[in-house]
Amino acid sequence: MGQMPVFIDFLKTSGLWDGFVADCPLRHKSPNAPSQVDILGTLLMSVLAGQNRYAHISGLRGDGVNPELLGMRKVMSEDSARRAFKQASPEETRAWLQRHLKQTYAPLLEHAWVMDLDSTVKPLYGKQEKAVKGYNPAKPGRPSHVVHTYLLAQLRLVLGAEVQAGNESSSSHAQPGFWDYFDALPRASRPVFIRGDIGWGNERMMQEAEQREQAYLFKIRQSAKIKELLAGSFAMDQWESAGQGWEGTWSEVRLAGWTSKRRVILLRRPLREDLVVAKRRGKGRMAQMELEMG
Repeated sequence: MGQMPVFIDFLKTSGLWDGFVADCPLRHKSPNAPSQVDILGTLLMSVLAGQNRYAHISGLRGDGVNPELLGMRKVMSEDSARRAFKQASPEETRAWLQRHLKQTYAPLLEHAWVMDLDSTVKPLYGKQEKAVKGYNPAKPGRPSHVVHTYLLAQLRLVLGAEVQAGNESSSSHAQPGFWDYFDALPRASRPVFIRGDIGWGNERMMQEAEQREQAYLFKIRQSAKIKELLAGSFAMDQWESAGQGWEGTWSEVRLAGWTSKRRVILLRRPLREDLVVAKRRGKGRMAQMELEMG
């Protein structure tokens, strides 16, 4: 907690903290209700201390320095912190948080930048809302949430996220919220291109980007047509240097489910080490070992 006074001084000097508190949508009518600054200050201190459960808040109640620096009268109990936003409007609260989050990174978007799209499965151990069983490679069979995030690639800075139920791992569930966020960006602040893995590279996503004249780069599966394209590229040896030890080539192809032809970029590089490939038969029984050279 020793560095917290320095960060609090930054928040106060920049006006970020006072604006954040004044704009909060919490409106308590009871004269005995905790103040906004006490609630938000308690949650801020808990987050900065690395806590991830409400029960941990009780460990902050002996702090006699940082609450005063934030303008708080006292650190709230875990029950007060848990119930604080129970009556708040979800729409107003979401808009409030997004507005102040954008304020912290908006100047960065005036420069050329790339947007990364990613999906992460978060296993859950409590009774959280929408904690259901779905695709969960780390903890099969355990309830989870799926967090679809969009990031500023160069800084790995999270710009926004869509939290979905564990059985909604497909990017199609996050795309409406993502495009609402994207359309709200001024045209001068939009990325040079957006990129994502196979889960984001579907027809619907690409069509939406094309309608907005937004460049994109998505990974695609090695389907039969892509393997055929790869074989032809190796045979004709049309590879060019792509930098950093990579070679590349490109072609146009229309895969099953696509409404039009699109450019496909192929990249290759020599293997840095010898690769051992195990061929398996049946239920995991190793049948043969081959040594593939780079």
